[in-house]
Amino acid sequence: MIEEQQPVLVIMGVSGSGKSTVAGILAGQLGWDLEEGDDLHPAENVAKMAAGHPLTDEDRAPWLDTISSWIIEHTMAGVPGIITCSALKRRYRDVLREKNVIFVHLAGSKDLIGRRLATRMDHYMPPSLLDSQVATLEPPGADERAITIEAGRAPAEEAAEIVRLLGLTPRAGSSTLGAPDPGKSSVARGGSALGGPEPAP
Repeated sequence: MIEEQQPVLVIMGVSGSGKSTVAGILAGQLGWDLEEGDDLHPAENVAKMAAGHPLTDEDRAPWLDTISSWIIEHTMAGVPGIITCSALKRRYRDVLREKNVIFVHLAGSKDLIGRRLATRMDHYMPPSLLDSQVATLEPPGADERAITIEAGRAPAEEAAEIVRLLGLTPRAGSSTLGAPDPGKSSVARGGSALGGPEPAP
């Protein structure tokens, strides 16, 4: 029987939509590699956003290239993974688009996300940039390989919906109690330690 390769998920949406939380739950349940896209920003981008200035397309270009490299490493190795990235514009998603990539858009109202940002203390992205992100957002089109998940519910409920809609399967040895090393890339450590793709359900 031919095994179907499990995907690389790009958890996308504006800042405050819950990308990191949902991605972390998925990675723990599935035992998949996890990368936080915000951690891949150049220092100049972080400083610019922290000062309340929105990024330009030119600012985002090297960051998107870094995320694309992570995705390509995983798709070429046949290793599933999860990476967070705002991926606000279609042209940004075009940089990340690979055969086995699925975009998961966490969509919520501006009011909901604004309330979340107002109470978040552990991120360099100020609430003042929400208007810019909402204005920039181009939701995935019907011709894109993507699903939309309504934010605002319990993150575990949103993660469960993603697993159900996409028919995702855990890697061997993982459990709902969490992967042994969530956040570490098996590809970056040298490739095949975690084996190949898991069969589809």
